[in-house]
Amino acid sequence: MAETMKGLKRSHRCTELSAANVGEVVTVMGWVQKSRNKGGIIFTDLRDRSGLLQIIFEQGDDASCSVDAETFVKAESLRSEFVIAVVGKVTSREGNTNENMKTGAIEIRATQLRILSEAQTPPFPIEADSKTKEDLRLKYRYLDLRRPDLQEKIMMRSRVVARLREFLTNEGFLEIETPILNKSTPEGARDYLVPSRVHPGNFYALPQSPQIFKQLLMCSGFDRYFQIAKCFRDEDLRADRQPEFTQVDMELSFVDVDDVIEVNERMLKEIFATIGVEVPNPIPRMTWQEAMDRFGSDKPDTRFGMELVNVSDVVAGCGFGVFTGALENGGSVRGINAKGQGEMPRKKIDALVEFAKGFGAKGLAYIAIQSDGTLKSSFAKFMTEEQMAVLVKAMDGENGDLLLFAADKNKIVWDVLGNLRLEIARNLELLDKNQYNFLWVTEFPLLEWDEEDNRFVAMHHPFTMPMDEDLPLLDTDPGKVRAKAYDIVLNGTELGGGSVRIFQDDVQAKMFEVIGLSKEVAEERFGFLLSAFKYGVPPHAGLALGLDRMIMLMTQADSIREVIAFPKVKDASCLMTEAPNIVDEVQLEELGIAIVKKEEEQ
Repeated sequence: MAETMKGLKRSHRCTELSAANVGEVVTVMGWVQKSRNKGGIIFTDLRDRSGLLQIIFEQGDDASCSVDAETFVKAESLRSEFVIAVVGKVTSREGNTNENMKTGAIEIRATQLRILSEAQTPPFPIEADSKTKEDLRLKYRYLDLRRPDLQEKIMMRSRVVARLREFLTNEGFLEIETPILNKSTPEGARDYLVPSRVHPGNFYALPQSPQIFKQLLMCSGFDRYFQIAKCFRDEDLRADRQPEFTQVDMELSFVDVDDVIEVNERMLKEIFATIGVEVPNPIPRMTWQEAMDRFGSDKPDTRFGMELVNVSDVVAGCGFGVFTGALENGGSVRGINAKGQGEMPRKKIDALVEFAKGFGAKGLAYIAIQSDGTLKSSFAKFMTEEQMAVLVKAMDGENGDLLLFAADKNKIVWDVLGNLRLEIARNLELLDKNQYNFLWVTEFPLLEWDEEDNRFVAMHHPFTMPMDEDLPLLDTDPGKVRAKAYDIVLNGTELGGGSVRIFQDDVQAKMFEVIGLSKEVAEERFGFLLSAFKYGVPPHAGLALGLDRMIMLMTQADSIREVIAFPKVKDASCLMTEAPNIVDEVQLEELGIAIVKKEEEQ
């Protein structure tokens, strides 16, 4: 039967105690990790968020370090996950130190015990590095969160947020909250919509980001804003995506690219120092074009080589139709050199070919250079020995290397080889989680061509400023316009991104025109922002860091689900609460909503 804690007050968390407390009478509370009855003496490991502490229950005449018979019987009933309060004396283990415990040099000799709550046997062990399937753990997330490794990740998140707030406040930023219930402005990912009861047939949208509001704050004269902001996107999920996520959002006035980058470099340096990682200041920079050409990705992982090599000029005019056909269609031929993998079995090479097809490749050409210098190739019969030798040299091929090639439109070639080098690196265990390679990717294309809509769309958002020298190209060659946009990348993961914003009316009007947004539509969607711009708008820029992703990398977690207290799974549902779920018909009627079932496909 559960007892009250009336009259007791916790004096310490478990690992707040040390040898310095020997002789003190303390009160500790927490969960039973395990309890062992050795006949006449009971050893109980007590757990709270700080760690473990050993409690000794032993009958004796000395009331200062033992328990009475009734209390001992009570201690015999302790089971895993019982919540207890213990009063006792801190004593030294006297040579029986447990080096694996932070409190391994001490123990508590109990004098009082109260069972505050009993517990059923949990559906899985509460232990670090759990081997329990994730679905079961997420169903009982409140139990999963008791695991010490998971608790440490969540606590690190809290510490990082506190440091972020401190840093940004000291830099003159103001923490200002922006609305959660907004107007839908469908650009990019799908909005989560919230129906209004007061305005039947009308909907709010949950924010994909505070973008427009933080620009309005700059118009309002607040000059430096930040927010630990909740954002929502109704999109397909991956390991580093959630339908609701948190970003460190900021905006600054009277700045350009270098100013935003500089303050964020110093912030990252301070944050990552908490885990003993030295962030170089300045962080290396690379243009978008260079990143794509070298790594096939705008978020390149630079912890290993295997860079892309453009061999289009080398194979021009060769007899291999796959190569020449790609070049004739305006594409390119590029390759990567998997050093030392020339003896890779054909089965594994075929697996890489299938992997490449998943990213749009029609196939994958290869040259396996054997240890004796002979070549095994999927296309050697279409080229002369001299042409093959020149190609191998262009790829810096040596005995024992595996050369892999893709030929198609640039976008496909980049995507194929960019993902292929990562797959090979994973297979060869080249991705060291203890290595932290930061990189700024800059000068993104302002626009990208949407094949489905047959028009240009903004690569980031329609308020991104073009590079000053590229402004004339908006009229003549919009696809070549570079943006004052920048992403911060860590180990192949985009930590965040931002841009300098458009603040001139004529440039904004031209941007809307280029992406096919009429004045009427622009006014309908963004009228309040455009109106604000009529009353004096400062040059401004900003950036948003994905907090979940950053903590994931700092804690070396495999998924952001490990650093979010109550995450969703890949279908955007919560296994614990079973959200989303149906609602009462009365609620739907109040909102004027009717559920229309989709007709089953014949």
